[in-house]
Amino acid sequence: MAQVFERVALIGLGLIAGSMAHAMKRHKLAGHVAGFARSAETRRAAAEIGFVDSVHDSAAEAVKGADLVVLAVPVGAMGAVAEEIAPHLAPGATVTDVGSVKQAVIDAVGPHLPDGVHFIPSHPLAGTEHSGPYSGFATLFENRWWLITPLDGADEAATARLRRLFEGVGAQVDEMEPGHHDLVLAVVSHTPHLIAYTMVGVADHLRRVSQSEVIKYSASGFRDFTRIAASDPTMWRDVFLTNKEATLDILGRFTEELFVLQRAIRMGDGDHLYEYFTRTRAIRRGIIEAGQDTDAPDFGRARKD
Repeated sequence: MAQVFERVALIGLGLIAGSMAHAMKRHKLAGHVAGFARSAETRRAAAEIGFVDSVHDSAAEAVKGADLVVLAVPVGAMGAVAEEIAPHLAPGATVTDVGSVKQAVIDAVGPHLPDGVHFIPSHPLAGTEHSGPYSGFATLFENRWWLITPLDGADEAATARLRRLFEGVGAQVDEMEPGHHDLVLAVVSHTPHLIAYTMVGVADHLRRVSQSEVIKYSASGFRDFTRIAASDPTMWRDVFLTNKEATLDILGRFTEELFVLQRAIRMGDGDHLYEYFTRTRAIRRGIIEAGQDTDAPDFGRARKD
């Protein structure tokens, strides 16, 4: 596959950035991959693993000469990073991010970037419960969606070039308006994570069920709540604080649905429950048929390098 960018700078070296680096190297999509992470330990690990060609002691140093800069830090840190790197960006460079929230990132990053730099926000709908430099792998993005949320007047050539990179690492690429992105993600990711955190918290506080029982019998469904709830706490704190309105909207709708189910259970309305579960089961089957998960018992946790 042909090289897409000459020099890519990854700011943040966790699961997503590490997987991008592994995939870009496997498919020869970048001439040089530079990296920076705030933690010296993470920088050492990245150098040891070798998924970047150079590791730098500052974000400003890492972005010098890069024609693509990827912001792979928690959403709450995006603005500060953008302010730091802005004076050091090469004219004509593209800046993207991998944040799970888009409008807040646009508001935080956009004002800092100079004219002549193409800011094209994006979000890969891929991940695991693991984080850190050792968690990345080259096939993370294969057959997963990578959403691009271009701003009004975005450079078409720069957007097309970024799309080629994402397709090159195996992703399916689509474009979406930032506000709509945040609403969609509140439905398919943010609120489910909040519910998972809540369910795990309920089990932790329910003294009538011992911790050993929770762990021993977790294969009955609780296991997969804990997988989601094991995700990076800093990232998810920032997601909920920056996508507040959409998450609260969907959470309110969830609460209304929950009340309806509570009433059906209380009143013994089996017909309503059966109809509801049949409808939701069809959605699950649709996800599997679309290739976005597997019906295997491991719920897609097995990975192929």
